This record gives sequence, structure tokens and C-alpha cells, in this order.
Amino acid sequence: MKALIGLVIGILLGLWLQPEVPLWLEPYLPVAVIAALDAVFGGLRAHLEGIFSEKVFVVSFLSNVVVAAVIVYLGDQLGVGSQLTTGVVVVLGLRIFSNVASVRRLVFGA
Repeated sequence: MKALIGLVIGILLGLWLQPEVPLWLEPYLPVAVIAALDAVFGGLRAHLEGIFSEKVFVVSFLSNVVVAAVIVYLGDQLGVGSQLTTGVVVVLGLRIFSNVASVRRLVFGA
């Protein structure tokens, strides 16, 4: 319940304050959001399986975001930023769909 309240408060603050993303951060934001979503769906799956750990979730969340951002940064430095960004999005997208499929099986038994 606390997480849901925090999510609602965060969304309302974002809508009210309308923060601007700095130009230098724009290439990293979509990848960071996808990496964070991967951790969230992985946490939901772990919760439904009864093996959720807050420490593992926080470490997974932060490390996913940092590693994804570093990969995109390295791609920018090597001149292949869009290709590495696409690779990160594909890999994390596959993980998200895998976790969602597991959640679906756990919730609906199908």
C-alpha cells in the first residue's frame, strides 16, 4: 500500500511541477526507464513467487539503471550510441516480457 501511495504522490508531483529533462540526459532517460521497469516487473514476479527481497530489489533497480546508462554512454563515445541503445532496449524488453508472462501464469494459472 505504501508503494502505491508513493507512486500516486510521485505522479501527481510530476504533473504539478512539470520538471524539464536536461538536454544531456535525454538519450539516457528512455533506457533508464526501461531498466527500471525490468526491475519492477522482476520484483512483482518475485513477490508472487514468495521470494521477494527488498535488498535484492533495490540493488537490481539501481544496477539495471546504472549499467544501462553506462552502455548507452559507451555507445555514444564509440559513435554507435543508437545501436547499443537498441540492444539494451531489446534485451531489457525481452526480460520484461518474460517477467510479465511469469506474472500472468502466477496470477491466472495460464
